[in-house]
Amino acid sequence: MNDYVAGFVEYLTQTKNYSANTATAYETDVRDFIKFYDNYIGATATIADFARADAICFRAWMADRGRRELSHKSTARALSSLRGFYKFLAKKHGIENSAIGLISSPKIPRKLSKAINVTDVEHMHDAIHEIDDAEPWIAARDWALVMLMFGCGLRISEALSLTNADVTGRPDALRILGKGDKERIVPVLPAVWDAVEKYIKLRPFGAAANDTLFRSVRGLPMSSRMAEKVVEKLRHYLQLPDYVTPHALRHTFATAMLAGGADLRSLQELLGHSSLSTTQLYTKVNMAEIMDVYEHAHPLADKE
Repeated sequence: MNDYVAGFVEYLTQTKNYSANTATAYETDVRDFIKFYDNYIGATATIADFARADAICFRAWMADRGRRELSHKSTARALSSLRGFYKFLAKKHGIENSAIGLISSPKIPRKLSKAINVTDVEHMHDAIHEIDDAEPWIAARDWALVMLMFGCGLRISEALSLTNADVTGRPDALRILGKGDKERIVPVLPAVWDAVEKYIKLRPFGAAANDTLFRSVRGLPMSSRMAEKVVEKLRHYLQLPDYVTPHALRHTFATAMLAGGADLRSLQELLGHSSLSTTQLYTKVNMAEIMDVYEHAHPLADKE
């Protein structure tokens, strides 16, 4: 089997242009299955054995990984690597195995970033102006960006794609083009407009209608990495937890909306989620708060 695995790694790096690290990860996953399969059949597996491997065998391998306390995420990746190996065998050597296509990947728990304390968001305003006190327009820009992510629930890419034409006239709502070119309408609070307009007034360049709203120090369109660095500087300056990221600002918007009584369908539209199940992740955070209140306040709750 070593020759087939070596050929697979060469195929990944030379034909598929995968990085050496990625190819090594694929090889590790495939060799993990080979080692298991040798023990499973009680002999050194041949390529003919690989062609005969059935769904029971593949599921046994995944169960074995579970007993070794390997995560669902790791096993899902390993299964993907093994599928890739079998595709390579079919394409380059005519060795088919239909059973691998019957195996479903383990369900990976979807993690949701934590919400930022609203007070910490408020403290960001003063921190921004202290950090950028020598460049008032930079401070105004950074606060306007924070306000669009926190006040409107925008993704970084959505905020940075706004043009001057989009914000001219202080409209009641913004027309946002999100993931998958899905368009949505997002209301804008007066406080958000105040921050945006202050930035526009101080900005030294990029005033053409079709220019992007947010500009770098050199006058170029602001990049996602620049926006991430804005929040990183604030996190370090205010000594906030590592989960304070641009996406956490959007998450804070979502949890605040839920806490204020927004229904899931409305929140789904505001966030631009294609699936309601994605939006429902936010209810887990809110329900934890509700349960905490229940456990401490309900007269029938157990008291210690």
